[in-house]
Amino acid sequence: MIHEVDEALRGLLDGSGLAASGVEVVFDAPTRDWAARRSAPTVCVFLYDIREDNTRRGSSSGEIYDDEGLVVARRAPARWFELTYLVTAWASRPQDEHRLLSQVLARLVSTDTLGPELLTGSLAELGLIVGLDAGGTGLDAPAASDVWSALGGELKPSLGVRVRAPLAGITRVVGPPVTDGLVVRSVPHAEPDVADAARRLRYTEIGDPGREGFGGSRERRPQP
Repeated sequence: MIHEVDEALRGLLDGSGLAASGVEVVFDAPTRDWAARRSAPTVCVFLYDIREDNTRRGSSSGEIYDDEGLVVARRAPARWFELTYLVTAWASRPQDEHRLLSQVLARLVSTDTLGPELLTGSLAELGLIVGLDAGGTGLDAPAASDVWSALGGELKPSLGVRVRAPLAGITRVVGPPVTDGLVVRSVPHAEPDVADAARRLRYTEIGDPGREGFGGSRERRPQP
């Protein structure tokens, strides 16, 4: 799920014109060594905090159907997580960095959710709303200054972006549906080993059992 959120954010930012301007969107940690190696205008989207939203944890499972409408699996409820990113712009001059950061901010604040066209994999399959909050961080997320101290870099302007995304529950395959109907065995007490002792209950869809009777071959019988 995390890599799918990354790709959705990349698509969102590229749509703001960054890709057309030759600006690269990366998800590296903006350490001092990384900054020294950077040579082109870059927007860094660094994931630094992941926390579960316990208030949205559910208990009911969902059913998965095949093309014929039969239940083939059951899936545990999705669990929601808050992913907090630190977004920074890197260029040769502070003015260029501020311009890039302003372009990113304008794109993020105009978006409350990651649209279906941006979602892939399990996020697209679940079909749930993936929320986005720009300019702030999670209530318990570390402060930006603490993140910069941990990275060993110099503090610079940054945006806090929080994404609320579902993690798909575990899917368990169920057994096939029963289609054979009920079989009744009735044998004389004196002859317990009679070969033709079993007969199949009557199917209401069949008016004429034919030569073989209702216990005949299964190929000609519809589902009960």
